Amino acid sequence: MKIMLLLISMKKLKKIFKYVNHIKLKIRHILSKYPLLYAFIGSIGVVLIWRGVWTIADDMGMSGFSSLFWGVFISIVSGLFVSFFVGDSIIISGIKKEKRIDEKTEEEIKKEEITLKEIKKELKDIKEEID
Repeated sequence: MKIMLLLISMKKLKKIFKYVNHIKLKIRHILSKYPLLYAFIGSIGVVLIWRGVWTIADDMGMSGFSSLFWGVFISIVSGLFVSFFVGDSIIISGIKKEKRIDEKTEEEIKKEEITLKEIKKELKDIKEEID
């Protein structure tokens, strides 16, 4: 009997998740046309999440040092610490010894754009040969 109830509730959860995902896609599509509004609404969500985390940590009586330790530990273990605070593109460009996009001249950016277009054309030609 308990298994049946669990299966029924799992089916309901799947329907709810599917519906929420559908609504999320519609909202993202609409908001993508208004980037400032999108950023503002997103920032409100982030702030409210952090407010909730902060309040829970306070309710648990966590000290500042304890919060820092556990925050860094969780971020490192989950693999988000470096990518979030430094960024993947910065790490990759550092490994390749490339300039950051804000350090490049307009001419360098145009050369890269031409190179990318040529690569895209070559890939298209290769794909046509394969088909």
